[in-house]
Amino acid sequence: MNPKSLKYSTTFLLFIFLFEKTIAQDTTIWHADALQLTGYIETYYSFDLGNPSNHERPSFFYSFNRHNEVNANLGFIKAAYTKKNTRANFALMAGTYAQYNLAGEQGLLKNILEANIGVKVSRKHELWIDAGVMPSHIGFESAIGKDCWNLTRSLLADNSPYFESGIKLGYTSKKDKWYLSALFLNGWQRIQRANGDQTPAFGTQITFKPNKKILLNWSTYIGADGNDSIDNGRFFNNFYGQFQPNDKLGITLGIDVGLQQKARTSLFIGDGLSLWYSPIAIIRYQTSAKTKLSIRGEYYDDGDGVIIATVTPNGFKTFGYSANVDFIVADNTLFRIEARGLKSKDKIFELDNEPSYHNFFFTSSLSLSF
Repeated sequence: MNPKSLKYSTTFLLFIFLFEKTIAQDTTIWHADALQLTGYIETYYSFDLGNPSNHERPSFFYSFNRHNEVNANLGFIKAAYTKKNTRANFALMAGTYAQYNLAGEQGLLKNILEANIGVKVSRKHELWIDAGVMPSHIGFESAIGKDCWNLTRSLLADNSPYFESGIKLGYTSKKDKWYLSALFLNGWQRIQRANGDQTPAFGTQITFKPNKKILLNWSTYIGADGNDSIDNGRFFNNFYGQFQPNDKLGITLGIDVGLQQKARTSLFIGDGLSLWYSPIAIIRYQTSAKTKLSIRGEYYDDGDGVIIATVTPNGFKTFGYSANVDFIVADNTLFRIEARGLKSKDKIFELDNEPSYHNFFFTSSLSLSF
């Protein structure tokens, strides 16, 4: 080996030695094992017997809501970073979920599923502060279909926040039995505040898991949504319990209860309030290693049209029921079929170009996670 080659070889070996020492001392800023890249795609086809000419299902549906067309409900790429006392999540998305749920946001904000950073603020306890765009602290259903028991989202899920933007202080007890959080939010499912909205919004969450078979949750929202001069105070509660008596059977029971001032001068008492509520029950049963069956019963009562406005005498008072079958094609692939019906107190639906009390539709979906 000539002297020049020996010089380069020695330099290279010295560089490798120093590089390994640096990694061993853990002084690098970024590690490959601290970053995880994941993705998800969910396609669907839904057929509404009302046969809407504009291909849009009733306006209170925000997921799987395109009629008689193959479409993508949600597709996203996510980067998750976790290192010592910091964490971060960033996910970009597309699909009809993004199109309809973020219709009020501007520009590229419509494509943000998550964008948040967290810092652990205690050495001895799991106490974190997270800030940015996060999944909602309300409800047991999310935008990601594979994580939900039913193919389509329930009435209470589609009409309460899927996401939120703000700051969250969260605490998890040592044995994971309790989770407590307090939030300062930009509003009711908002990334950007609405013009004229300067009113702060707050949220809380308490989750209790006494054992592996029981989970109990109470989440709240306190604030308004929209222009301060016309939007009134809102106090919203989400209660649910999930029970797993055995490996095959799962039960979810829940109810949303909301109160809103009819005028800014009214108090949260008596005739000065609008009330809406939505109870729900879901039963899921694993029939085999590759199949699951879920049935759902729900009711949504919003007589004053706070969340779902109608121009009918009784407002929105609707009972719903559904059944879906899940086929686990592979560890990361799920095929689902669902039949779902709705019955309202007023003729708020359309059937054969005529007003109807009923709405019925079929949906299938295929999802893949990676």
